[in-house]
Amino acid sequence: MSGDRKGFFVSLDGPSGVGKSTTIRELRAWLAARDVPAQWTVEPPRGDFLGDFTRTHGGQLHGLALACLVAAARYRHIETTIEPALRGGRLLISDRYMASTLVLQRLDGVPMDFLTLLNGYAPQPDLAVILTASPAAITDRIAQAGVTHRFRADPTAPTREVELYRDAANILENLGSKVLMIDSTGITPSEVAHRIADALPAFPLPSDASATRTPQES
Repeated sequence: MSGDRKGFFVSLDGPSGVGKSTTIRELRAWLAARDVPAQWTVEPPRGDFLGDFTRTHGGQLHGLALACLVAAARYRHIETTIEPALRGGRLLISDRYMASTLVLQRLDGVPMDFLTLLNGYAPQPDLAVILTASPAAITDRIAQAGVTHRFRADPTAPTREVELYRDAANILENLGSKVLMIDSTGITPSEVAHRIADALPAFPLPSDASATRTPQES
């Protein structure tokens, strides 16, 4: 759909415990304060039967089966939310997208060539934001927040995730996305949000369409 894209697609990814949710709240507040319209979504998508199924039952699957379920939910997300937003000229910001797949599914033992083939028809973000931090900082944050899913239970996961997100950044750049990697170890979520906002295009986007809320908003 590259020829029909009028909007601007941003994805935000990063290791568990990196502060992504707090950064998203700060970025939403920053954009709202400046009357910048944005459509917000999340993966797996909420309010959609396949996205909700993935959230509810994904923990029971591993490896190739989970990778296929995540990809199916993504293609449904693309059909119902991402492509309409980009055709309509909106600023679309997704909480998790391709970078998370290239990390979490690899942590689960899925080969990279399988992931790239499986997700080969998914549109790339215009701006892929990857938040990172030192493994020690991530470990401390996970300890404070608690173990909420099986990847957090692995004490080696923070170091492996940081390394794999660096690899994911290179892959996404090769696929045509602009990548913004931000180390959040020593800066506040507000500062991180300002750096992301600085990388966004001028507004309004060249379209008469306005952003609307959808069931997938986080």
